[in-house]
Amino acid sequence: MIVPEMRPWRAAKPHVTRVAGAVRPRLARAAEAVRPRLARAATAAKPRVVRLARAVSPQAARITRPKTWQYTAGAATAGLALAAGVVTAAGPWDSTGQRTAERDWAAAQERTGGTDHGRNTDTSDSSGTAAEGPRPAPSAASVLTGLGGGVGTAGSAPDGKAVAGLVGPLLADPALGSRSVAIVDVASGERLYGDDSGKALTPASTTKIATAVAALAALGPDHRLTTRTALEPDTGELVLVGGGDPTLTARKDADGWASLRELADRTARALKKQDVRQVTLSYDKTLYAGSELHPIGNNPNLALVSALMVDEARTDDSTSGPVRRVDDPAGDAAARFADLLADHGIKTSAPGPSKATDRAEPLAEVSSPPLSSVVERMLTNSDNDIAEALARQIAVASGARADFDGAGKAIRDRLKKLGLPVAGADIKDGSGLDRADKLTADLLTALLAKAADPTHPELRPVLTGLPVAGFTGTLSTRYTDGAAGIVRAKTGTLHGVNSLAGTVVDQDGRLLAFAFLSTGDNADAARSALDRTATALASCGCR
Repeated sequence: MIVPEMRPWRAAKPHVTRVAGAVRPRLARAAEAVRPRLARAATAAKPRVVRLARAVSPQAARITRPKTWQYTAGAATAGLALAAGVVTAAGPWDSTGQRTAERDWAAAQERTGGTDHGRNTDTSDSSGTAAEGPRPAPSAASVLTGLGGGVGTAGSAPDGKAVAGLVGPLLADPALGSRSVAIVDVASGERLYGDDSGKALTPASTTKIATAVAALAALGPDHRLTTRTALEPDTGELVLVGGGDPTLTARKDADGWASLRELADRTARALKKQDVRQVTLSYDKTLYAGSELHPIGNNPNLALVSALMVDEARTDDSTSGPVRRVDDPAGDAAARFADLLADHGIKTSAPGPSKATDRAEPLAEVSSPPLSSVVERMLTNSDNDIAEALARQIAVASGARADFDGAGKAIRDRLKKLGLPVAGADIKDGSGLDRADKLTADLLTALLAKAADPTHPELRPVLTGLPVAGFTGTLSTRYTDGAAGIVRAKTGTLHGVNSLAGTVVDQDGRLLAFAFLSTGDNADAARSALDRTATALASCGCR
């Protein structure tokens, strides 16, 4: 049984952009409040058999939970300072507004003495969280002015023995079963605690951290996924060419994502300039190779992995979470594109598969937001469709065959090139839904530390995209009476598998990376044990 981890995606208005894709309604409203500041930021074609021939042509490729005011104080400053520091350090991520909005939201509360992380009484969005949260906490100075520069303003690294004394008993909870654990001081790279940290276990969705790092390293944070149209000069065949963008949307309000409607409008205008009003429509999904079906089989947690799809091939108006998907994502996208062209006065044949030739004339294109934003959305909401698309993109960029095997190998090879400890790692997919995936706690903490490395600013979205305890994504309803705003982590849950990997700011302002991989059938008990351990790290002044 697969336990879904995806949460609703709520996109904000443009320029606050992908902020709200990750944040809850209250943060989205706050982002709107600070929006002004963020804003300155040929008729018949050849027989269909020709199309089919092209389409099939070979492709190259139980301890009391600590409850102290310090957690909330830290949430008012340390946790949000980490976010601000991350986007200040380098790169274009400030322009997305995602983490900037959290900082501005905290400032906008104008509560003397700190930030109140309780739910407002004027909102119906409880999201499973208690209506009353911690009281406003005393103000505290920023502990991180930026990754790679301001870390030195914090206290010295915690003592490893003290850390072991704090988390060891918590991690001994029988609900965790077999485990692989590592805790690292990010600034120094020193491992503070390890328990079978080199043991390879099934990581579930924490695999997405590896996918994110590999994608950003292979493609760069500014890379965009492009969907385009092209007109074959000899046949007049119009080809819709998939570029592997799972965020392509046909919704009227694209909210900053690539729009199929816009592509149809641009294509129709280009055709009319050539006095073309009727075409044979084809679609090209040949960027990817191999089976489109994930090894787990048909599953509502993800669609077939296709280089051409619209709205993640969902059969309803949902934007995330498990739902039945269409049987042919590419064919569905082409059919919807045909309807949109018809609205612009362009008649088409029933679309069929094909492959655009090198001689095809480019007509129009639409592109996704920068990869930095796509990675953030993938991590925050544990989006399996984006994860599998990024895995294929890594394979394409690496010159590997763009199928499940090629993508898994390409991810591992890319991590190895970064000097990361990949011994024991076996990556079978990009999402972590495959139980055959194996990662170690050592590798996961190394991935997080590498993302914080000042010499690798291109990897920063791995940190900014992590769900924020008590605020965003898969952690939005967790840590409500603990380290809200301080713990930032990727969750992982399959039947018998529970994992958590991310960062936390301790009481001395040190940024710690942690990875907890565990096995056990009691998911609720295991999740509580992991949350207690991460919360304890937030209280650590371990000397």
